[in-house]
Amino acid sequence: MRCHRRPLAENVGSANGWLQSIQFMLPLSMKDDSALARQEDAEVLFLLGNRRLEDGDSDGAEACFREAFQLDPQCAEACANLALMLERRGVADEAEACYRQALALNPKMAGCLSNLGNLLVNQKRLGEAEQAYLRTLEFAPEWPVAWTHLGALYASMQRENEAERCHRRAIEIDQGYATARFNLSYLLLRQGRFDEGWQCMEARDWYAKLAALVSCPRWQGEALAGKSLLIGFEAGHGDMIQLCRYVPLLKAQGAARVDLLCHPGLVSLFETLGGVDDVLSCAEDLPASGWHFWTPPFSIPFHLKTRLETIPAKLPYLHADAARAEQWRQRLPAGGLRVGLAWKGNPRYENDAERSLPSLRLLSPLREVPNVCFVSLQKGAGEDEAEKLAREWPLCNFGPELEDFADTASVIANLDLVISVDTAVAHLAGALGKHCWLLLPDYMTDWRWLTGREDTPWYPGVMRLFRQSARRDWVEAVAQVREALEQFSREFVGV
Repeated sequence: MRCHRRPLAENVGSANGWLQSIQFMLPLSMKDDSALARQEDAEVLFLLGNRRLEDGDSDGAEACFREAFQLDPQCAEACANLALMLERRGVADEAEACYRQALALNPKMAGCLSNLGNLLVNQKRLGEAEQAYLRTLEFAPEWPVAWTHLGALYASMQRENEAERCHRRAIEIDQGYATARFNLSYLLLRQGRFDEGWQCMEARDWYAKLAALVSCPRWQGEALAGKSLLIGFEAGHGDMIQLCRYVPLLKAQGAARVDLLCHPGLVSLFETLGGVDDVLSCAEDLPASGWHFWTPPFSIPFHLKTRLETIPAKLPYLHADAARAEQWRQRLPAGGLRVGLAWKGNPRYENDAERSLPSLRLLSPLREVPNVCFVSLQKGAGEDEAEKLAREWPLCNFGPELEDFADTASVIANLDLVISVDTAVAHLAGALGKHCWLLLPDYMTDWRWLTGREDTPWYPGVMRLFRQSARRDWVEAVAQVREALEQFSREFVGV
């Protein structure tokens, strides 16, 4: 999922949490004590900084907090808010120094401790982050945000029982705290506990903009016989490829019409989906009416009560265009095993640094396997690497020519295997019923791949999972892929 849904939730305890109330302010001209005057001026700047922060003026807020702290070096709140501004600007070292300076002045600022913990998590300093969150709870034991931050941290450390207890404690304190329910959904779904997991995922709000565009009510599981339904889009390309499988099921329930709204690059591909009546691009104007209901795609498994054993997984459910596939086939070398590679995902995805390979070079051991022709399916980030390594590793580099996912599907249709990181290409290969080997990170593995499995009920019989070890080193996982590829190649040649 994208957009997403950061499991650690938003930065909290920021400026508004530390607002100081000022009951009365003397005119500057009446101040006769210079130290008091500086302190009062600092308070004015602190409040002005908070106001600018509320208005979205981060630069102005940072300037106010910086000047306030210069005027009053004992103002821990101004220093803490300045730290938050520095962190948002990407100056992590300076931000951490400011957080720690603020805490030296006032060790009991729960919001500052929480934000320091968030910064440490972003730097993968998980042990230090845990201590920061635990200290936060010492001073704010009834703060649900602190509990769900600690829970998300424990989930990323694979301490799942502790994580669940933290999220449930946050919900116990505040039944309406949506972030805790959403964070709990990730944990439950990863464990295959779909019953409560889908229900908790309903706490998300990624689809608010879409809800404002359509006039019909949101589908809440009502009977669809004779009704029309618009499935909106949320999250990323891979999520939509995974979830479009539900269209035939909705049609089977008697829906008279099911339309699908998606990213522009998916339109042609989704037109091959059984049961869909119209595929609309989110880049074009959407009619405000024309349907009885609308739904975000991630709510469909909830309303259809999907469980592990009832995941709709009839493959393939997407198809390559025959004419396009033939055009690509003619450009591929004859003979040998044809293997597609995708080694990077969207860099805007929150966990991309973990799920994507730093370089195509990490897959170099695969080129030593005989009788294999490799094809680059990389589009966007990383697609230039295939060209740069052309002398060392002569891949068929089709990435720059792929116009949309229908093109990618047409290439994959001519391959024997796809090896990919956790990105849309993997979902596409699975939806096409093509063999796919998926490289998964150890840190914050996405919920849909469950815990500890080498296969997936979402793409049964065609997808194999290769997981990083706890050392979070891709070398070992790639070595396992190479060994499997050697076996696959031997079997292929032997046929």
